[in-house]
Amino acid sequence: MLYVRGKLMSVVSVTTSLFFVLNALGNVPFFVGILSGYTVKKQRRIIIREMLIALGILVCFNFFGNEILKVLGIDRCVVGIAGGTLLFLIALSMIFPKRNPLKVPNREPFVFPLAIPAVAGPGAITAVMIYSQQTQNAFWMLIPIFLAWLVSSLILLASSNIKLFLGQKGLIACERLGGMVISLIAVQMFTTGLMGLFDRPVKDYKAEIQTPAETQTKSIQ
Repeated sequence: MLYVRGKLMSVVSVTTSLFFVLNALGNVPFFVGILSGYTVKKQRRIIIREMLIALGILVCFNFFGNEILKVLGIDRCVVGIAGGTLLFLIALSMIFPKRNPLKVPNREPFVFPLAIPAVAGPGAITAVMIYSQQTQNAFWMLIPIFLAWLVSSLILLASSNIKLFLGQKGLIACERLGGMVISLIAVQMFTTGLMGLFDRPVKDYKAEIQTPAETQTKSIQ
């Protein structure tokens, strides 16, 4: 019973973290502005397509992100430090946003800028890779990824209604709240990676000291 409860809490924790990193509420004005020239039916079709593309990207990095890191020779602790730093910068941009005039593309958006980087941006990809490393189970990670993606998709599908209901100030408040949560996640990732990076050489050094003694003992025996 305790094991099941622990797993459930882990799913809820990772899902909540990924949901805030995906920043669906913060992306509502962006999606509304980009898709303002299309009918509601066309908007929903575009959002579903872009969200499916974003889901595919996140799932790919969930399964193959660690392999890419191995090929590049990048340590997991370094990923935690870099990912924490990146997420912290994203959190700062959410807490203190710069409202630049939105440039609406002349053609229908495809992959860029909705799927990438609005949804499956560097922060989301990094978070998925780090959580996949921590859990050591890519198939288990599919559950929180899908749940966070599903909630984000439903919010973005109702983006026009949500903007009317919350208003611009309400959306800014939600985005800043998400930024505060992401900043806490970022600090946790950074400190975990930093502690792992400094702890590893100490263990290796101890192993090097113990090895000659063990060798001498074996030779005497």
